[in-house]
Amino acid sequence: MPSLKDIRKRIGTVKNTQKITRAMKLVAAAKLRRAQDSIVAARPYANELMNVIGDLAERTDRSAHPLLDAREDGTRAHLIVMTSDRGLAGAFNSSICRRVELWMREEAGQYTDVHLHIVGRKGNEYFKRRIPDSIVGFDNAPTPANALETGGALAIRFTDVYSNNQTDRVFVVYNEFKSAVAQDVVVERLLPIVPRPLGEHDSPVDFKFEPSKDELLDHLLPLYVQVELYRAFLESVASEFGARMSAMDNATRNAGEMIEKLTLQYNRARQATITKELLEIISGAEALKG
Repeated sequence: MPSLKDIRKRIGTVKNTQKITRAMKLVAAAKLRRAQDSIVAARPYANELMNVIGDLAERTDRSAHPLLDAREDGTRAHLIVMTSDRGLAGAFNSSICRRVELWMREEAGQYTDVHLHIVGRKGNEYFKRRIPDSIVGFDNAPTPANALETGGALAIRFTDVYSNNQTDRVFVVYNEFKSAVAQDVVVERLLPIVPRPLGEHDSPVDFKFEPSKDELLDHLLPLYVQVELYRAFLESVASEFGARMSAMDNATRNAGEMIEKLTLQYNRARQATITKELLEIISGAEALKG
């Protein structure tokens, strides 16, 4: 049975840990609020951009631009896997890694040549231990401040890779932000771009374009890839903060429960010690009387 000193020391350690987890929860909650505002602002722009591209693609020859070339029989694929640089975020990173492994097993028949571009140190550490030969690139996890810059650099790289026929598909794997306690792992095709078809009430008539439709596509399609990566980064960052806040909240509550149990154990042990000392005193007194 541990001594009273050991129990007191353990209670102090758990209380210090609880202070840290509570502080981390508050920090994650504050960052989540800003990240959530950013993703709410980015979603409408990305959706409207896709509507414009879909409207334009319906009125032009889709085979005219390499980023619209479907390559239905392609067997080469690149996955951009978005994880975090740090842990202590619950299942945020492990769910992404498991989903990538499941996708590779499910799509093994179609995509025989799969390469990974890892974003975030946790994902890089995971796949370096398992399939290091599949990793072709690595970037640190972005912050809200540099997400646009990182997304732009990746967009340039993968539009060049696809345009130069070095791959047949590009997918993005990330946690889509639903709420502070809910995130969904999404595997989304980035390239080739599949424009949304015109709706029932959209006008089928052609328009006069200035500049030309081809010039507009040359500008809008790479821009769309950049915006989609930027949006995915923001989704991932917000999901990370939400997962971390939830994990630290659970850790704080668990620490409180552990403190209560240890306090009860300490009181029982202290009471047992006092009772034992009283019995020894009484026994000594009875022995002196005899």
